[in-house]
Amino acid sequence: MRWFKYIATIFSFTLLTLFSGCNTSDTTSPKAHVGDKRVCPQCNMELSKSNVDTAVIEDDGKLYYFDDIGCMILWSSENKINLKESKVEVYSKDTAKYIDSYSANYTFNEKTPMSYGFRAYEKTKENSIDFNELRVRMLRGENMANPKIRKQILGL
Repeated sequence: MRWFKYIATIFSFTLLTLFSGCNTSDTTSPKAHVGDKRVCPQCNMELSKSNVDTAVIEDDGKLYYFDDIGCMILWSSENKINLKESKVEVYSKDTAKYIDSYSANYTFNEKTPMSYGFRAYEKTKENSIDFNELRVRMLRGENMANPKIRKQILGL
């Protein structure tokens, strides 16, 4: 009788371990991965749970998460990712959801994880720029991480 309880206990733990390790949820929504540890492929920084400055590229069925919109621009340029052909979303600070990067408005003087200064908004803000302008400025190095540009933007 003692052996039966021992075998039943081991069998129960085995089943519990087997079923707890399975995950049948296979969704590609950016919000679905909030609990996972995500690392920016450009700077290798872990993404914050708040998502405030994050961006997502879906290219060939793969999702890439970025801690800063500037990292997304640099990485896509270095890896020759055509952003117009990929699904690119940015986290909107005013509506707290992921939106299409081309429909977003961007400010360029805010505090961000990598100090590039670009933050996405769904609603139009004063002195905001569009995605194409953001991309050009980022590739030229015209962002808040550049001390000369920061001084110029902040009027110091």
